Amino acid sequence: MLHLPSVWPYARPVALALLSAALTAAVARPALAQQASPAPPAWDPSPGDGTYRNPVLHSDFSDPDAVRVGDDYYLTSSSFNCVPGLPILHSTDLVHWRLVNHALPKLYDPMFDRPQHGNGVWAPSIRFHDGWYYIYWGDPDLGIYMTRTRDPRGAWEEPRLVKKASGNIDPCPLWDDDGRVYMVQAFAHSRAGINGILSVVELSADGTKAIDKGWVVFDGHREHPTVEGPKFYKRNGYYYIFAPAGGVAEGWQLVLRSRNVRGPYETRTVLAQGDTSVNGPHQGAWVDTPDGRSWFLHFQEVQPYGRLVHLEPMRWVDDWPVIGEDPDGDGVGQPVATHPLPFADSASTVVPQTSDRFDSDSLGLQWQWQGAPRDDWWSLSERPGWLRLAAAARPDGFRNLWDAASPLLQKMPAPRFQATCRLDASALTPGDHCGLIVMGRDYASIDIGASDDGLTVSQRTCRADRGERERESESATLPGGQVELRLQVEDGGVCRFSYRTPGAEWSDLGGPFSAREGKWIGAKFGLYCLAPNGEPSGGTVDVAEVIVRPL
Repeated sequence: MLHLPSVWPYARPVALALLSAALTAAVARPALAQQASPAPPAWDPSPGDGTYRNPVLHSDFSDPDAVRVGDDYYLTSSSFNCVPGLPILHSTDLVHWRLVNHALPKLYDPMFDRPQHGNGVWAPSIRFHDGWYYIYWGDPDLGIYMTRTRDPRGAWEEPRLVKKASGNIDPCPLWDDDGRVYMVQAFAHSRAGINGILSVVELSADGTKAIDKGWVVFDGHREHPTVEGPKFYKRNGYYYIFAPAGGVAEGWQLVLRSRNVRGPYETRTVLAQGDTSVNGPHQGAWVDTPDGRSWFLHFQEVQPYGRLVHLEPMRWVDDWPVIGEDPDGDGVGQPVATHPLPFADSASTVVPQTSDRFDSDSLGLQWQWQGAPRDDWWSLSERPGWLRLAAAARPDGFRNLWDAASPLLQKMPAPRFQATCRLDASALTPGDHCGLIVMGRDYASIDIGASDDGLTVSQRTCRADRGERERESESATLPGGQVELRLQVEDGGVCRFSYRTPGAEWSDLGGPFSAREGKWIGAKFGLYCLAPNGEPSGGTVDVAEVIVRPL
């Protein structure tokens, strides 16, 4: 018997949208070039010839897991300290994915009021059982949590603490034939003092509580160090644990199998880099199609972009999976660069959202804060058709924007792309700063600063995670508050900034900046607006649109 994972409201009434657009065009929009048609995607995984190319998601959807229900696939990934958390992506063909929700509109502990870089939501698993969608994840400091819903596009229940523990991570449940529920998990050495070990615990029948202390099913210290991210399945009477080993950058994918949930488990390496350029291919999801074919989704770490999602064909030989292509027939697959589409008749062309014209009543699903947001940081109603960002207070102990929860960011969508934003900074107050930023352990921004003498635009850089102060490399005076900012990202994450005012040409500002990843996440880009001290200043910046295009 096969046990596989089967399986901010957005619309504004049309009349209101049209009215807002008319009013803004008449009295408020800056006299800069309008973007009337949808921007082409910065990354398209399908060239239109019946094949797809990897990665199918050139964005940092780290530690992906996926399920199928009927003809629909849902994928989630680690979100760490970012808010909202646990993104939910939907696909009908395993190649084209679209953000449809977040299972965690807010995080579950007051500590996330400040950025907790690298902490929070680690390596979730998503499953469908008895009409419910479940997501389990590990918080390395607090324990293992679960949330569930009847509708993955709707509201998810408040998180439940399934197992209170430090260093318990990467959980995945399995509902067995007899109704018993088990959960496999790994350990974080930084908290638990051990790693390279997988254990299984039994859960209550409703999956909400661990009911025993569990047992070790695998110790990888000798041959498979840093084993983590396990996923639990059952097929043809075998219990299977899919788990990566060897570390994110250079690791491989293991599969363990046993006739008994308690073991002993046989072990086989089923996917490795081989002769390809795809380093460390591992940690992901086995899914099937309605006609019984198998596929495997996994990530590849490519900095500064993060952990990118690949799709591999998968087949079974003697009840062992073979993932990707196996040119020498030894049972250890390697990743494919291109492959025929899983569904030849698929007409899907969707990709994750990037551009935003702020013409809805909620923020686009692509946006995340660095910590728990305050309601007074932003508004889509105070100036309809624009995003208004208030100059947020600097938190206690502020050194640079690494310490602030208020930057509003999204993932890099492609190896090369450009992002432009049109904004009105005329309501900033002296000492306020706003701008377009590339955020990571180091960051750079094209910044607009207000003083008693007016507005200036400058490039600022910072070695952020070291606690250093920002440095200003080049600046210019702005004639007024209407301005367009541009970020261009080239291969390898080399970033360049420029700006223009109404009627002017683009002017480069500052030198190239090499983007750097964050803690366990890829570099991100987005917006910020900051007051000069620990109190909100009352200043604001209005953003008309952020448009992302191929470069």
